[in-house]
Amino acid sequence: MIERVRPEVDAGRFPAKRVLGEACVVSADIFKDGHDQLAARVRYRCPGEGEWAYVAMPYDPDADRWAGAFLLDRIGEWRFTVEAWTDVFGTWRSGLEKKVAAGQDVAVELLEGAAIIERAARACKDRSARGSLTQAAAALGDANTAVAARTTVALDPALHALVTQHPARDDLTEYSRQLLITVDPIRAAFAAWYEMFPRSQSGDPKRHGTFADAERQLPRIAQLGFDVVYLPPIHPIGTTFRKGKNNTLNPLPNDVGSPWAIGGEEGGHTAVHPHLGSLVDFERFVKRANDLGLEVALDYALQTSPDHPWVREHPDWFKIRPDGTIQYAENPPKKYQDIYPLNFWTDDREALWNACLEVFRFWMARGVRTFRVDNPHTKPFAFWEWVIADIKRTDPDIVFLSEAFTRPKKLLYLAKLGFSQSYTYFTWKNTTYEIRDWMREFTDPDVLEYYRGNLFANTPDILHEYLQRGGRPAFRIRLLLAATLSPLYGIYSGFELYENVPVREGSEEYLNSEKYELRPRDFTTPGNLDAEIRRINRVRRENPALQRADNLTFLRSENDQILFYRKSMPDQSNDLFIAVNLDPLRAHESMVHMPLEELGIAGDAVYPVTDLLTGAQFRWRGARNYVRLDPSQEPAHVLRLERGGPA
Repeated sequence: MIERVRPEVDAGRFPAKRVLGEACVVSADIFKDGHDQLAARVRYRCPGEGEWAYVAMPYDPDADRWAGAFLLDRIGEWRFTVEAWTDVFGTWRSGLEKKVAAGQDVAVELLEGAAIIERAARACKDRSARGSLTQAAAALGDANTAVAARTTVALDPALHALVTQHPARDDLTEYSRQLLITVDPIRAAFAAWYEMFPRSQSGDPKRHGTFADAERQLPRIAQLGFDVVYLPPIHPIGTTFRKGKNNTLNPLPNDVGSPWAIGGEEGGHTAVHPHLGSLVDFERFVKRANDLGLEVALDYALQTSPDHPWVREHPDWFKIRPDGTIQYAENPPKKYQDIYPLNFWTDDREALWNACLEVFRFWMARGVRTFRVDNPHTKPFAFWEWVIADIKRTDPDIVFLSEAFTRPKKLLYLAKLGFSQSYTYFTWKNTTYEIRDWMREFTDPDVLEYYRGNLFANTPDILHEYLQRGGRPAFRIRLLLAATLSPLYGIYSGFELYENVPVREGSEEYLNSEKYELRPRDFTTPGNLDAEIRRINRVRRENPALQRADNLTFLRSENDQILFYRKSMPDQSNDLFIAVNLDPLRAHESMVHMPLEELGIAGDAVYPVTDLLTGAQFRWRGARNYVRLDPSQEPAHVLRLERGGPA
């Protein structure tokens, strides 16, 4: 019986996710009737290979599980299964040892062993090993040789190793299905994102920015420690029903409109806005970003303005209302008259889907390897499964970020369908209970097999009340939480200047939102958060515990305003303890509890910890230790346990 194989997602319906260079640990429950010993192995195949490889699965009696691991050294789709068989030789050898220890006659047992080894020799494909096995079988079956001498041969560890390597496997049993693993580049699981509107980068509120202007911002973004620079749509913007400043329906002649109202007389999804520059300028921007170690993520929004070429050429690709007009986008009470959703189940579905696929491939050919996908939960699941699989077949390194602010079941299903990572509910989780309960749900081991959460601290659409009321300390707190709770996080430009004015009381929309107008910024403004951002991104890169999603543990704090949690490597080589004051307006103190037994530290021992944010060093003693965090100074500790250091 082979059961509970891991990793396995929905009985093999979907692949599990891993990253390049990671070891894939495969485990299973394996058993059979009787008392015979068993043996097992993982059979796996890497992308592009026709031959199978094998790795042994030793048995762990404490866990009552079998597990083996292989290195994922290639991006793409891997396949594996589990095989098991009766370890006839191991069972016989164990019995022989017991009988010898009891002083019993083992002459017949030696003949049985000879037969077992002979079967192994017949099944062995390695000529040298087959000869050694045949020779051993003959030695055990030689009645003219003393039993003691034959017994010595039978119990020789070298013979045991040889037969274990080349067993007969008479009852080889394979798990009922072959399973898949998608191996992504590291940036799919560990990266810091920075969102930037190129049109706002001129420095002049009256001049539309260009790719060249945006390119001049790249060194600053790289120096802050970001890995990905994400651009909202860069395409022509429609003029019909164009939105004015602050989302008004009456734009002025010079209003620039929403980048998500895609398409105009200059073209659609495969064109760039003429005020930004040319395709050559965009390609130059991508190359400069790559030279600085930055990946460019491009917004992929499957919707159009009324002026998009598809509206003229393929009106059947849209939903036609009974009065003959095309249905525009709505999220009552919000109306988006400047945006037309696509009808993915049109009779001309094949042509529409292929056109959407070609949009991806067009920008991939121009150096884009990461896409932020707008509202994927409003498009058919079948489309995403098809289009992502098609792209991954030829370009397995492409990363897809799902902007699915939707119910958990939809959000998680999109991850199963192939999205590399997903936006989360982080912006709305601000108290200890909210953060702890939500993170526990989305860091469940079964969920982490296929889901990666990207914690954006703000977006052009979401300015949470916490940031509006908490001022600069609130931005620092949310930055620290996002960057340490998850290996994936992001901020939207202006966060470093703690922009926090809503369009009106009770709204999460920004006043003078960059979605509808140019917003040039002076990033050198005194009091900006650049130093804090550089510091936390450096800490993330230097501490592997912050580069994993499967190692978050919440610990006890005696004050609910102070969240206390641990991020640790499995071998405890990098052990971090993070305390964050969630109240941006007041200082708080608390006793926080360290898990001494898990750490292997005696109850009264003194142990040093270093705050990676400030460099301060503390001597802590016992399980309960004191912290005081003032949001106007340092709202958090990121403490590293210094094992073996001076107390």
